Amino acid sequence: MADIRRDDERQSFAALQAQLPEQFRRVFPDPAAPRTVVVVPSLSMDAGVLAKVSGVHHYEERMFCFLMLLQYPATRVIYLTSELVAPDVVDYFLSLLPGIDPADALARLTLLACHDATARPLTAKILERPRLMARIASLIDDRSAAHMACFNVTDMELRLALCLGIPIYGCDPEHLHLGGKSGSRKLFRAAGLLVPPGYEDLRDEADVTDALVALRQAQPDLRRAVVKLNEGFSGDGNAIFRFAGAPDGAALRAWIAAHLPHMEFAAHGMGWEEFKSKIAAMGAIVEVFVDGAVKRSPSAQYRINPLGALEVISTHEQVLGGADGQVFLGCRFPALDDDRLDIQAMGVPVGEDLARRGGLGRFGIDYIAVKEATGWRHYAIEINLRKGGTTHPFMMLRYLTSGVYDTDTGLFHAADGAPRYYRASDNIVSEAYRGLTPRDLFDMAEAHGIRFDEQRQTGVVFHLIGALSQFGKLGAVCVGRSREEAEHLYDATIAMLEAEATRP
Repeated sequence: MADIRRDDERQSFAALQAQLPEQFRRVFPDPAAPRTVVVVPSLSMDAGVLAKVSGVHHYEERMFCFLMLLQYPATRVIYLTSELVAPDVVDYFLSLLPGIDPADALARLTLLACHDATARPLTAKILERPRLMARIASLIDDRSAAHMACFNVTDMELRLALCLGIPIYGCDPEHLHLGGKSGSRKLFRAAGLLVPPGYEDLRDEADVTDALVALRQAQPDLRRAVVKLNEGFSGDGNAIFRFAGAPDGAALRAWIAAHLPHMEFAAHGMGWEEFKSKIAAMGAIVEVFVDGAVKRSPSAQYRINPLGALEVISTHEQVLGGADGQVFLGCRFPALDDDRLDIQAMGVPVGEDLARRGGLGRFGIDYIAVKEATGWRHYAIEINLRKGGTTHPFMMLRYLTSGVYDTDTGLFHAADGAPRYYRASDNIVSEAYRGLTPRDLFDMAEAHGIRFDEQRQTGVVFHLIGALSQFGKLGAVCVGRSREEAEHLYDATIAMLEAEATRP
């Protein structure tokens, strides 16, 4: 019976999704058209991996960039969270709306919470609360002009869409595997992109051991390899394996097996037994750790619209940290001048392949770029088939400045015609910042003159604000008219926090 019910769900979901192209033609192009957007910012991924991320449920606030849709006068937004969001935080985002009375915007915004801070995906909590789902459904006046916006789409989001009777602007869970580490490598190879030597579809400790043995035998001087869970988040599903001291010949496999528990895990608090269980649950890959004297981590972002057309959205330079640079900390927009158009173009065949397979919505492709005598050598690393860490800063830039991205130059031009750049981070963190409230933050930004200026369309916009007081953690998008100004604003933000956090 379970399989039959699942087939029925899939058929019903396909019928819902079939309504989206007409909505995209009729409603999306008209800023004055009435519509309802139900924002479900659930990180619907492995709960054990997510639990390692400090203040993880506050990452639901990253999609507050969707509150910028309230600048359209007939748009309603229903926003779901695990816990209540502080009114000061909501007021802050509404104050950023260009030319809109915050009171009018607030009247078209409904915030609903599950009142549940457990380390589980938000959508799972919503599905456990039928009265909450009924309340959401009652707020949708016209289902032909409504859709869900999600961080990522799994079977849980599919079931929620069926309960609400509205489609999702996001990829069908049937294609979810294409955004995993194994699926990414296969798509890259099919598109002719260079990938690090490695192996995918690994299911247990023996598979991982065999893959590491094969890599070492193929490259006897190999120093490091990376073991990656198929469904990692911001690099927290990665582990570094070091070959220092490894023997040659028949003893190699036993040596590697004995050293697997001593890998360097990117996720705080992760150990081998837990990591091994994740491999069994979701699969993994092993690939060569790409070395280089000069190395960068650019990425390109795309969108497949409901009509099946591929659109280039942006390029970024990723800022990585943690053990061996495995954890996403933030980004700079745009990617550097000498290769951003190459980065942009390389992902197009991958996006076209995804579109042919039925892909939908935003996705990003991450690379490692190594400087060589003839230029940059790019290794495709993974596809993020979701709204990743570069989505919310770019959406904020677009809606705050009413600008457009120029695919011919890879630059973004605001409404005044001048380019804009930014430095963004999800990981401005320090124990010293604990205890600072949202109101403290806004007052400090005003006093230091870094708050986003609507007239000049530069300055700092904050996010992850709810994580500040308890976890000492904050996100920011620092928008400038040049790279230098964006970096200066970021440095000024850090300096402000350091100075004010220690002030009585």
